[in-house]
Amino acid sequence: MAWLLITVIPWGLALVLISLWVGRTSLWWFAVNWFRLVIWGSRVILGIQVQVRGLENLPAGASSPAILLSKHQSTLETLLLPTLMPHPLAFVFKRELLRIPFFGWSMARLDMIHINRESRAAALKHVVAQGKRLLGQGTWIIIFPEGTRIARGEKGTYQTAGTRLAVEAGAPVIPIAVSSAKCWPRTGFVKHPGVVQVSIGQPIPSVGREPKELMREVEAWIEAEMHRIDPEAYR
Repeated sequence: MAWLLITVIPWGLALVLISLWVGRTSLWWFAVNWFRLVIWGSRVILGIQVQVRGLENLPAGASSPAILLSKHQSTLETLLLPTLMPHPLAFVFKRELLRIPFFGWSMARLDMIHINRESRAAALKHVVAQGKRLLGQGTWIIIFPEGTRIARGEKGTYQTAGTRLAVEAGAPVIPIAVSSAKCWPRTGFVKHPGVVQVSIGQPIPSVGREPKELMREVEAWIEAEMHRIDPEAYR
């Protein structure tokens, strides 16, 4: 926590300042360098190693769109996944996170998709409209379809905002499984050394699909892969 604090304050202030002069893409890669610094700290200070499988499944090309739909167990994947991706990302997140000093202020400058979860219909329209705009600019969208962090070995309710956006934009969805809660639990202060697995699935086309049916396929892949990469959690 000390490492996070002493790095996010100068980095966040610097990001807010340089956002007055540079564009979104350059600003994003500046932010990713802080994510890399945090992941380095988690490896050196906490002993958390990361193994990644399936990077070859990511779409190639500067203009190739993608919707990343990931399992969400802890803060770790929020920090880790941007360091693995070749494109700038836009997270879909609750508006309240913008109130966090330095971190939230930085997120507000990165042109992401923040929603009011009290109005589900309005939030869905906002995700689709803003998502299509950002995809057109070469930014990939990342969504945690269960909506919140889920305890290790459990499954939440998969929402269809991500697949609705994919169908409307004609973009493929990329399912991602992560076993982050093994080392970085959903709640609590203590973290544990160990190996976190990240598994990136093959792109699933969205053209001609129904959002609910497409999400069922995404859910089936993610949950099956979770059983494979973290079998102890499901015994």
